[in-house]
Amino acid sequence: MIAKPKLGQNFLNDAQAIERIANSLGDLTGRTVVEIGPGRGAITGALVSRAAHVIAVELDDELAPRLRADYPPERITVFHQDVLGFDFAAAAERAGTRLPVVGNLPYGITSQIVLKLAASAASLDRAVLMVQREVAERICAAPGSRDYGLLSVTAQIFGPVTQLFTLPPSSFTPPPDVHSTVFRWRFEPRFQELAVEEVSFLRLVRQCFAQKRKTLANNLRAAGFAPEAVQAALEQATVAPQARAEALSIESFACLWQALKAEEAASSKDMVPDFASD
Repeated sequence: MIAKPKLGQNFLNDAQAIERIANSLGDLTGRTVVEIGPGRGAITGALVSRAAHVIAVELDDELAPRLRADYPPERITVFHQDVLGFDFAAAAERAGTRLPVVGNLPYGITSQIVLKLAASAASLDRAVLMVQREVAERICAAPGSRDYGLLSVTAQIFGPVTQLFTLPPSSFTPPPDVHSTVFRWRFEPRFQELAVEEVSFLRLVRQCFAQKRKTLANNLRAAGFAPEAVQAALEQATVAPQARAEALSIESFACLWQALKAEEAASSKDMVPDFASD
């Protein structure tokens, strides 16, 4: 079958990499596992041999029925749909437990899928994902590094991420123009630990990274926070006035969120935007 570029299809052909990916999920005995975009089923076979059941989410009109024909229905359920619309919560409820996830993600919608998985974190246990190397570096980046940004914080607030290994273009058919990196993501959301509210915290992080060349203070003022509130919150959170968002750890963002909430509560003139609204 010919790959369809518009679906971001680059089929994995490296047998050793397939085994490494499946093994990276850990023990799947008795488990139900979700595979995103199984394609021709390169990883699917390794999952079927390890897990009690595989849920395959495949958009391609030709590949979805082919997967149903290749494996018995008691071992695999194929959802012919876009993963962005897949209901992970319902799948986890049917399985009776949080689900492991694996996938070779289409390059064009990698960030959207990562955000979808983050939003479904309560239903997921862990994920082993293959993405473009540069995207994996952004997801796994540490504060202060060149690659650290909004995607780093958004992913890592939902749990620790670890780069596992990188594959060359020759590991795929057709070969892409980039290298691909496999990383593992354990879903352990930190909102309660850091004493922040999920929606407003993530909104604040987006506001802080809105203009990467601007200082944190300038980005917050541009988002509508009063200059006095910004200055007071930065001091309370012990963040330097000229700091940029990429210098802050997740813990520092949490301190800043708490400080701005305190400023909001202390203000009688609505000098700080309402955290409950966009």
